[in-house]
Amino acid sequence: MKFVVSSSSLLSLLAATGKVVSSKNTLPILDYFLFELKGDTLKVTASDLETTMVGSLTVDSVEREGVIAAPVKLMLDSLKEFSDQPLTIEANEESWEIRISWKSGSLAIPGTSGLGYPPIAEPAEDKCEVEMDVDVLLAGINKTLFATADDDLRPVMNGVYVNLAGESLTFVATDAHKLVKFTADEAGVNQNASFILPKKPANLLRNLLLKEEDAVKVCFDKKNVVFTFSGSTLTCRLIEGNYPNYNAVIPAANPNRVIVDRVELLNAIKRVAVCSNQATNLIVLSIASNMINLTAQDLDFSYSAKEALSCSYEGDAITIGFKSTFLVDILSNIETPSVVVELADSSRAGVFKPVYDDKQPYSTLMLLMPMMINA
Repeated sequence: MKFVVSSSSLLSLLAATGKVVSSKNTLPILDYFLFELKGDTLKVTASDLETTMVGSLTVDSVEREGVIAAPVKLMLDSLKEFSDQPLTIEANEESWEIRISWKSGSLAIPGTSGLGYPPIAEPAEDKCEVEMDVDVLLAGINKTLFATADDDLRPVMNGVYVNLAGESLTFVATDAHKLVKFTADEAGVNQNASFILPKKPANLLRNLLLKEEDAVKVCFDKKNVVFTFSGSTLTCRLIEGNYPNYNAVIPAANPNRVIVDRVELLNAIKRVAVCSNQATNLIVLSIASNMINLTAQDLDFSYSAKEALSCSYEGDAITIGFKSTFLVDILSNIETPSVVVELADSSRAGVFKPVYDDKQPYSTLMLLMPMMINA
């Protein structure tokens, strides 16, 4: 294998694919990139067995095609030290040495055979293939990812549930305390299927989508999903199991309705929460007569704080407690200036929704379970 490539282009490709690599790999070969040169296209693969990313790059002056595995850390550490310049990369497929040469010098690093690299999982024959709009897919992951759980006993809650139903596309995440549901009504998927995307590939996917403009091809079966972009593919193993019936926990009738400035409420919660109990992070909201009174206290250290905010309120006076850190998470992930909070009573979940000025092609609903208030 021998070719010439731009140092910055190669570094960009390796940095993107290298995010897949785990620090605790079970197989030594997974600490390597797989380089495959065919024609003038260099294909780079990185994997942790669960998730695999493949990127490609057009190179110059190809003298020999070939396949070799290159160490992830050494390749990245070496390329970071170069300004943008052409590099000649030559791999000896007998000694597995990789030599990188430039105008004023060269370096050699040890590679290994690429034959032991794990194969990429292919979707089964009963696979489902759709095209998803980049903006919808990115918004769905951005809105829901923070609400996923870290629960070894209920692994289905450790990912984002993606449900395709006719023309609509729904993303859901929950950790049993908070729940987020994002729905795009006219996503144009025209399928009835679902899958649970694990947290790590969801994070990788979010970074890839920021650089993408065209629709993303999504192909999945019961075990794996493949996202195909203009210059790369992301393949990952899905979380298997039945996702909880999330619609059953969303309160249908909420007679009490608050509309409040989101940023003012968020900042007030942050200020008052400084004096909340460190173990519970409890903050109490007392709502009546177009006012929200926020209070928090820590009896062990005699800390206390309170603040009052004006709001628009319809309903009976209500007092309800929430975990302040969860409240901050939810309000930080709503982008509109105002938010509507729908409440039933102090023991039922509060529903948070963004307030849009005009009609939107999608909707976001965030739910937060209350905490018990000690009398």
